[in-house]
Amino acid sequence: MNDESALIDGLRQRDSQAFATFFETYADRVYRLALSVTGSEADAEETVQATFISALEAIDRFQHHARLGTWLYRIAYNHALMILRRRRPEEILPDGDDALPAPSALADWSTLPEDRLLSREAQEILQQAIASLPITLRAAFVCRDIEGLSTADCAQILGISEGALKVRLHRARLTLRERVSEYFGEWVAS
Repeated sequence: MNDESALIDGLRQRDSQAFATFFETYADRVYRLALSVTGSEADAEETVQATFISALEAIDRFQHHARLGTWLYRIAYNHALMILRRRRPEEILPDGDDALPAPSALADWSTLPEDRLLSREAQEILQQAIASLPITLRAAFVCRDIEGLSTADCAQILGISEGALKVRLHRARLTLRERVSEYFGEWVAS
């Protein structure tokens, strides 16, 4: 069932093999997206369950305007946001130009040895920095830079224009660079 049309037909016919293929193909990616949005493993697992249930309930209405994966990620993103809003209603989703301060401490760590950049400690620092991004920036960064989806797909998943996605992605990258610059800057200085 490698062909997407055949998979969709199988899902519409409620074929268990089609569902198994669908789940195996997308579950890990949906989980990573949900985890990046919610920051909680339990919430991410809940999102995965809700996403696949919603997708199966809506598969008959799926139109080929988007790829199946893009459509599924959009469902997952919406479920993750609903869970996040329910658990943390006070979290505001900043979007304005004044949402982030301008970068102030940028270090050039491109000369660092690769093993230092890939160390467990460096990965933890980066994961913490990603988790601290506002949800709108974090979702754009994870969708495009971690999941590797196209700009058009990410914009569709997040329900924004491609221009808005590019702005969010740029802000996310600048913010991450600033947040990890102090850590990597210490290595450059030594």
